[in-house]
Amino acid sequence: MSDLVKQGQWVWIIVQEKNGNEQFLGQYDNKSNESYIPTFLEKDDALQCINLLTRDKSIKHEIQAIQFEDLGQSASQNGFLLFVLNGEGEVLEKIEP
Repeated sequence: MSDLVKQGQWVWIIVQEKNGNEQFLGQYDNKSNESYIPTFLEKDDALQCINLLTRDKSIKHEIQAIQFEDLGQSASQNGFLLFVLNGEGEVLEKIEP
């Protein structure tokens, strides 16, 4: 499934909240024509990268931990890939859940 993420591992994602509803922050890669959820191995990487991502800055955003399998299940159900990113926003791995 992944070379970087092990089974049962917690990863970091960005959650946005609008009108009391939380959802994962998704992105769209124009080059590859893919929708994905930015996924980070370390909280510090997510903190460094958050300002590099396309997002509505008027909405509250929070970095949260989630088990990789739970994230993968949700991403798959909603047609998203998982891109493991570093703090500079570079793609370390693309995962199709």
